[in-house]
Amino acid sequence: MAESLLINEIFYSIQGESTWAGCPCVFVRLRGCHLRCRYCDTEYAFKEGGRRDIDDLIAEVESHPADLVQITGGEPLLQTGVHALIARLADRGKTVLIETSGACDISVCDPRAIRILDIKTPGSGESERMHWPNLDHLADRDEVKFVITDRADFDWAADIIRRHDLATRCRAVLLSPVFEQPPGLEIAGCSGLSMRELAEWILESGLPVRMQTQLHKHIWDPQMRGV
Repeated sequence: MAESLLINEIFYSIQGESTWAGCPCVFVRLRGCHLRCRYCDTEYAFKEGGRRDIDDLIAEVESHPADLVQITGGEPLLQTGVHALIARLADRGKTVLIETSGACDISVCDPRAIRILDIKTPGSGESERMHWPNLDHLADRDEVKFVITDRADFDWAADIIRRHDLATRCRAVLLSPVFEQPPGLEIAGCSGLSMRELAEWILESGLPVRMQTQLHKHIWDPQMRGV
């Protein structure tokens, strides 16, 4: 029987986050997640989609003119079969990014993968689910991300960054404001955080971090899928 995964969607777009922002990228979004972050913008990935053979996934990825592939979710590390997909894409010379919530063990990932570890802040409602031993497995090619909802989140993230010396343990530490939503479109009461406010906090703190936005939401409609 062919190896398979539960897939929500595959699409070709501009990478909107991480140090790879701006690069053409093929996204493979897996179905399912065990977290329920307050500001989640991909709840449709929890249950939508179906099972597909890995051979089929690789063929679709290779139909697009990009060597950068991001495996995301949902939470991609919930499916053990994802490791076969990572390995086979890396064997084909693809640069493989895997975005994970940090609640799953990253030590089992193929060392050729670039892991983007999303450390959940208190404002997410899921910070207690973090698997802290993951920090010991960070490599100099990996990246760490904090999604910031308010000043309390920022101060919490700053403490984690300093206490664990994250800036010297990976390629980049990324701080991202929750994307501001227009009135009436707030997610679970979370209206977002202004980029200027986060920028000013970063400058004031002197933290060795990189601020990022969700670039794709500035290019296309923030509610658009497949971008």
